[in-house]
Amino acid sequence: MLTLKAALAGFALLGGLGSLGVGAATAAPVPLRVMAFNDFHGHLEAADLRLDLPDPANPGQWLRAPSGGAAALAGLVRELRADSPNHLLLSGGDLFGGSPLISSLFRHESTVAVMNRIGLDASVVGNHEFDAGWAELQRLINGGCAATQAGNPARSCANGLWGGAKFPLLGGNVVAEATGQIVLAPSVVRNVGGVRVGLIGAVTRTTPDIVMRSGIAGLRFDDEADAINRSAALLKAAGVHTLIALVHEGGEIGQASQRGDWNDGSCPKARGAIFEINRRLSPDIDLLLTGHTHQGYRCEMDGRLVMQATAYGRGLSVIDLVLDSDTGRVQRSQTRGLNVPVLNERTDPALRRQLAAGLPAPLARALLNAQPDAQVAAEVAAMAQAVAPLANQPVGRITADFKRGGTGNGGPVDNAAGRLVADAQLAATRSPATGGAQLALMNQGGVRSDLECTAADKASGTPCTISYGQVITMQPFGNALVTMTLSGAQLQRVLESQQRANPQAPAILHPSAGLTYEWHASAEAGQHVRQLMLNGQPVLPEQRLRVTVNNFIADGGDGFTLLREGTERLTGPLDAEALVQFLGGSQPVQPDTQARVRWLP
Repeated sequence: MLTLKAALAGFALLGGLGSLGVGAATAAPVPLRVMAFNDFHGHLEAADLRLDLPDPANPGQWLRAPSGGAAALAGLVRELRADSPNHLLLSGGDLFGGSPLISSLFRHESTVAVMNRIGLDASVVGNHEFDAGWAELQRLINGGCAATQAGNPARSCANGLWGGAKFPLLGGNVVAEATGQIVLAPSVVRNVGGVRVGLIGAVTRTTPDIVMRSGIAGLRFDDEADAINRSAALLKAAGVHTLIALVHEGGEIGQASQRGDWNDGSCPKARGAIFEINRRLSPDIDLLLTGHTHQGYRCEMDGRLVMQATAYGRGLSVIDLVLDSDTGRVQRSQTRGLNVPVLNERTDPALRRQLAAGLPAPLARALLNAQPDAQVAAEVAAMAQAVAPLANQPVGRITADFKRGGTGNGGPVDNAAGRLVADAQLAATRSPATGGAQLALMNQGGVRSDLECTAADKASGTPCTISYGQVITMQPFGNALVTMTLSGAQLQRVLESQQRANPQAPAILHPSAGLTYEWHASAEAGQHVRQLMLNGQPVLPEQRLRVTVNNFIADGGDGFTLLREGTERLTGPLDAEALVQFLGGSQPVQPDTQARVRWLP
């Protein structure tokens, strides 16, 4: 494949897809522009989304640009389509799930409806598409109204009978265990200027570990590469020779502590499951579009591009392919691909020009000319207006921001946002009537946003008001709390199971107030957790403890399968309800800045 410098030069030389056929070795080449985004997660509104991008004029420096929002995404896609006679818009999965209230309140029909409007051609399913279970995913795909659930404000068919998705959701490795049949379309074929193009999809095989198992009972998630290769062979046998794989699995590039340039084709320090999947893919796959890890990268590997465009609709991968109309194959030497930001109406025009200056002419024009799509903007505004009475409802006050992310002594520890959620869950289940909890544990992935004051609130120096919408954005899954009994030895084993493949990145569970311990990163298996204390007293192996977690990890989610051993289970309120109650006290809530997990190398 080409280097980044060559890719940029190629874009500039070609000046747009209209001239891609000039000088080609074969007659009548067919240009195809592929546009892809991933991990949208129902972020229909731009809100305060931003994207850090390399400064084209100052190597090593970064610019922070307002970005994202469905209207801005649709506007950029419109400009890019206008510059190409043939185009496909694709999604790398997690279109919805873990979403703000504007999506979750409408049971994600709002997000799918907007994707119908934008003209999404195909998406692979992500793990979050299964958050509410297989039956609910089928309903979203095929149409129909869902029943209202007691205590859940989410409503279906708010704008009339739900008609379903107008685009296929692919998943060739999702299989019914009883029959061995693939339950989602493994691939779809599109005719592009007389050339058939095969789109193949697979979702991370780890899905059973990161969604509610009860919702996917009877399904299995097979090896991604095997499923893609099987589909590729069938398509090739049917005469389809241009093949694009969509895989909801990803990786990372660059140093763990530094941002990687999302257009650096060398992909330094590339790591993650997607690169092993790519290594095993058939050479017939021309392009691999990925997701899941919310990263931006453009890797030239094994004769093809491997790309991801961050998350939340803030970025778009744009790949220009040239197809041989005689053979139906991609002329790979002419493949060009870059990630571009989805700048929105909040982006300063000078910053837009500054970022466009670093792009080839066709992409720079699109970035400069793109305007939010008026129809999409109107739809989103109407949805936001319908959500506003609930979203804007004040639920409590805080004295300062509760932020995710935290390190101590050079390693990951719990953070203020996670501590807040764990404390709220302990408070909601502490009484004997609600579970008699002594401690609570919260998984990292379940805390989806920071809880922040506005700039004006910070300037005033007074406590700020938190809305219901902010709580739902932070805790969007609607998980019920489960209080269970564990012995001290079982708790120790659960905490030991935080250690994963990368010893520098354990899956830290945020502990509630009163639970502290040391994490020894370099220790042998089973010896990482030491000085485990509850309310200042050592936790004894035979001690009986009442522990609260959400029902996702209580069922073994995020790999915490040992929690299934918990006994005397009592189901409590929803996680968001617990947080609302905790924030709604008479005094504003103050962040606990002291880590409860002490990291030791």
